[in-house]
Amino acid sequence: MMNKQQLASKIWESANRMRSKIEANEYKDYILGFIFYKYLSEKEEHWLLARDYTPADIQAYVNEEDTETVASAQQSLGYFIAYADLFSTWIQMGPDFSVDNVRTALSSFARLISPSHQKVFEGVFNTLETGLSKLGENTKTQTKAVSDLIHLINEIPMDGQQDYDVLGFIYEYLIGQFAANAGKKAGEFYTPHEVSLLMSEIIANHLKDREAIKIYDPTSGSGSLLINIGHAIAKYMDDPNRIRYYAQELKANTYNLTRMNLVMRGILPDNIVCRNGDTLEEDWPYFDESDPAGTYDPLYVDAVVSNPPYSQRWDPSGKDNDPRYARYGIAPKSKADYAFLLHDLYHLKPDGIMTIVLPHGVLFRGGEEGEIRKNLIEYNNIDAIIGLPANIFFGTGIPTIIMVLRQKREDTDVLIVDAAKGFIKEGKNNKLRACDIRKIVDTVASRKDVPKYARCVSKAEIRQNDYNLNIPRYVDSSADSESWDLYASMFGGIPETELAQFRAYWQVFPSLKDALFSSDGHYATIKTDDMKAVITANADVSAFYAHYTQAFDGFRAQLSHQLIDQAETASIPKAEDAIAQAIFDRFQQIPLVDPYEAYEIFKTHYDQIAGDLELIQTEGMAAVKQVDPNMVVKKKRGRDTEVQEGWKGHILPFDLVQKQLLSEDLQHLETQNARLQDIPSEYETILEELSEEEKQNLGDALNDTNDAFVMKNLATTLKMLKEDSEENAALITQLTRVKQLNQEEKALKKEIKEKNDALHLKTKATIEALSDEQVHALLEAKWLEPICGGIAQLPHDLLKDLTQKVQALADKYSDTFEGLEKEIAETERTLSSMLSDLEAPESDLAAIRELQKLLGE
Repeated sequence: MMNKQQLASKIWESANRMRSKIEANEYKDYILGFIFYKYLSEKEEHWLLARDYTPADIQAYVNEEDTETVASAQQSLGYFIAYADLFSTWIQMGPDFSVDNVRTALSSFARLISPSHQKVFEGVFNTLETGLSKLGENTKTQTKAVSDLIHLINEIPMDGQQDYDVLGFIYEYLIGQFAANAGKKAGEFYTPHEVSLLMSEIIANHLKDREAIKIYDPTSGSGSLLINIGHAIAKYMDDPNRIRYYAQELKANTYNLTRMNLVMRGILPDNIVCRNGDTLEEDWPYFDESDPAGTYDPLYVDAVVSNPPYSQRWDPSGKDNDPRYARYGIAPKSKADYAFLLHDLYHLKPDGIMTIVLPHGVLFRGGEEGEIRKNLIEYNNIDAIIGLPANIFFGTGIPTIIMVLRQKREDTDVLIVDAAKGFIKEGKNNKLRACDIRKIVDTVASRKDVPKYARCVSKAEIRQNDYNLNIPRYVDSSADSESWDLYASMFGGIPETELAQFRAYWQVFPSLKDALFSSDGHYATIKTDDMKAVITANADVSAFYAHYTQAFDGFRAQLSHQLIDQAETASIPKAEDAIAQAIFDRFQQIPLVDPYEAYEIFKTHYDQIAGDLELIQTEGMAAVKQVDPNMVVKKKRGRDTEVQEGWKGHILPFDLVQKQLLSEDLQHLETQNARLQDIPSEYETILEELSEEEKQNLGDALNDTNDAFVMKNLATTLKMLKEDSEENAALITQLTRVKQLNQEEKALKKEIKEKNDALHLKTKATIEALSDEQVHALLEAKWLEPICGGIAQLPHDLLKDLTQKVQALADKYSDTFEGLEKEIAETERTLSSMLSDLEAPESDLAAIRELQKLLGE
């Protein structure tokens, strides 16, 4: 069994190959639709088995004629699928399977939905059903495409301890990958996972003390924003079934994605309320049209989250009396951004919170939008504005913001965060790192000022700026421009004003500045040629290292207990939160080192640890001692075929086990490989010593890849040369050495291959025979060492960075203008002297004398 990341990657790679010329934006609907059908089929099978049906009973009796089972399934599940239409039945049919089986099954499903679950399931497979014809030109090719697809999907486990999590992860992963390949259309159904997490954590932090919660996304796309909020809030709740999900989506196929996604996460159908409609034109109905008086219930929720289409045209006519806009104003028809924002705000409870993604223009555009913005500020609705990196969304490179708003709040200021520089480059797009998300969430929660990053801006200051909220007006995140001190440039020395940039370091290391510089109070002179040695040897620096090490005393043991000792039982998300908090707690008394760097190190490695823990919690600790066939895709007869190529550890990588337990074998192999790498350079040395004629005569023999041909040619050549041995002694020696090298290379290659194969099998046997103590030690090496080692390295990186910056500052003023002027004068004198020694025709000498005049001689 693979972990969820490996399985998701494999399914994506296969699906991407299989889709051939079909657009990614379309193909996603087919594969995701089949995944949902498999989920519903297996859910029904589990339900039947739990009611004491045997597999034989299911085959014999689960059909439409068994009205009692049909009614019971509809009541419990909301739908019914006959045995003949189950996903597993399709798989078992083998060559008898046809695309027509799918058409029949989808039609039957639609007919047999329970009336009470119509809103959850009605039309959910419409996109898949109408798209089957696009998978091939005729029934045969369509059947082949569908058969390949369902067999691929069949690999997704849906019956283990982690079933909802694995399924949800794969579903989200595939949506993200399809979005990356869908260009501008990606924005219709996908909000990048990291942006979704950021919005979710901000909302969860606000709602974490509530027992029951309603959340709403009026432009729901694939539903990932709602699901991530649910996950984030569920960490603080005893019963996640007390979260109710509301979603509205304009496009029918995307609306289907929302419903599928919510259902597959194990959310109860009664907690899913979805609508297919235009949010701006058809606001959420307050009643059921069949019973307006008895069902009147305005929608007010605890949280609204949305990523609406940016600057979309809309029709504002007739909206003057719309209660969503009456208090604030109506957005212009050319840009619906504020129409979406005011819609979201209207549906908030007084103590609710909302986050919305919008283009930067909403912060400063005038006209109707300026008036709405003014009212939002005066009514105290805007809580925070977060500037995101450019190029973070698929299909558009425009810079965006997240705006956080509330109906009622005690603060009257606006927190403005410029997070535009916190990202990592990934392909064509920028991506928020875990540390970027955490830093933003912490800043919003604490409403703290952070230089060049965040500031709480008073309403009075915003009024003075005519309600313009453009981020650079309030937070200057630009790098300091480099300045040059005129005196220091002329006469040398380092300005104290520029050394002041290291003030934080001088405060933590009080003796370090005097150890490095002598100063007259205005300009400093470097005392040492080895700055690194002085910094490393400084007593305050040594004390800092000791204090840092002490702060993390016991941290490795804590990780070992939480992750290894409790590997089979630990809550993976709760363990993550506990360890992350422990890291930040230990940094409270540590200056200079950025705790978010430590958090990033932890989070990067924890994602891998979480995958391993999922396998252990599903299969037991025996999974650590398991070895799997290493399957790779190779071309066979022009087709991609999966074949075995050796073995790989189920959890433990072979190279890790070799380094930890088979180091002698590994070292011997590495020595032989190093020798093998040296041989070509020895060939080159010998060839360089040959004359051009000898190279030409022997080149073909020496450079041929066929060892037998090389040896035959060399043997013939050596025999010929020995007939005249006195003249050719040196050449004979060289060619004899080539012959020896060739024999050594051939023998080494054979021996290395044999030993590699032997070590590979020895590693397999070693993993399978590990003791419990060895398992613990290897998991420490794989899981804990990268985290603990990375965090331990941070203060050393900090001091290395300080050394480089101080050295750069010293080098900046090391060459003074006065010194350069003297050097130029000396060079001119030397050149003029050399010109005087030249002998040349009189015409050239006249030119040289003129040049000497220009040089001042």
